[in-house]
Amino acid sequence: MIKQEISEIKKLFTQNNCSITRICGCYVDGEKNKKTEFKQAFLGLPEEEMFKYFEILRKCFSGSLGKNMLNLEFPLEAEEQGGPHDLLLRLRDSKLKDDVLLETYYDKIIETYEYVGNYLILVIHDVYDVPGKTTDGIEMEDASDEIYEYILTCICPVNLSKPGLSYNAEENAFQNRIRDWVVAMPETGFLFPAFNDRSSDIHSVLYYSKDSEELKESFVDQMLGCPLPLSAGGQKETFQALVEETLGETCDVEMVKNIHEKLTEMVEEHKEEPEPLVLAKNEVKSLFANSGVSNEKLEEFDKHFDETAGEKATLLVDNVINTRSFEVKTPDVVVKVKPERTDLVETQVINGRRCLVIALDGSVEVNGIVVRQSNVVDEEE
Repeated sequence: MIKQEISEIKKLFTQNNCSITRICGCYVDGEKNKKTEFKQAFLGLPEEEMFKYFEILRKCFSGSLGKNMLNLEFPLEAEEQGGPHDLLLRLRDSKLKDDVLLETYYDKIIETYEYVGNYLILVIHDVYDVPGKTTDGIEMEDASDEIYEYILTCICPVNLSKPGLSYNAEENAFQNRIRDWVVAMPETGFLFPAFNDRSSDIHSVLYYSKDSEELKESFVDQMLGCPLPLSAGGQKETFQALVEETLGETCDVEMVKNIHEKLTEMVEEHKEEPEPLVLAKNEVKSLFANSGVSNEKLEEFDKHFDETAGEKATLLVDNVINTRSFEVKTPDVVVKVKPERTDLVETQVINGRRCLVIALDGSVEVNGIVVRQSNVVDEEE
């Protein structure tokens, strides 16, 4: 799914656009015991509750694509009868009205989801009448030829509210506030099937994780049967390791600056595209070559990539580079420069020491104070 498709589904979770048919829930305690369950038609909920659920559902479509939201594909073995894909498909087709199937689904989540504390499993079923679009992207409400039927699962922590004082209007006094169990925003969620090309794709699922570095690999493997990509932080570390291993002793400020500039140019050229910019092995190798890495250094690149990332791994550019800043860091000093002004930074040998030199163009502030620049003394004088 791309950003526009994610946004389209997210917009369904409002009172005016809602087409959710059913909502089900299972409250699980810290010992993995089911405390209570509920199931009902979504439109039968009180309006205030409906708005609270909308907020929870929308949260599963927040964060960054490629970090918090991941497009996962089911491998063939996961789609075999009795596998994870089969359970999701049957649950969707049941419209959440098969109680036995729903209990099986809850049991599998409880068995595989590792969480210390209480949590709520929320599942909704929806049938979205996808409006047609003109070539220039204008929706045509009366030109629908696609029905998107899906289920969305959210796993939300349930925590005790914080202690404090509250005002009792009846007694006109302040008193200790009663602590309640409160449903928090989801930690994990997944949409099945994915809404790819504005249509149902039963071979894919959109997975959400609040923490982009804690993707719960074991849970995803057992519950969905889908392989996970490297986390955002893992991709950044992998790219950094590739640069260091490939360049070796030639990994200096100028070379890294060249790579950063090339990546920034690629992002700028790609910014109008709906899909995130992804680099496979060949694209990373071309990037290095275009940045001035010698052919001699690139001879071992394939080996480095396979060992560090994996032969078929891909890296999202947004995960491996900060296009808003160029940073040079030492144990005692951190220098950040706008990416379009990396030309201000260079290295020089001064008095026998390797130094980072930054051109001071325009006004200079130190701790917010505008300072005067000393006159530059001519070297000959």
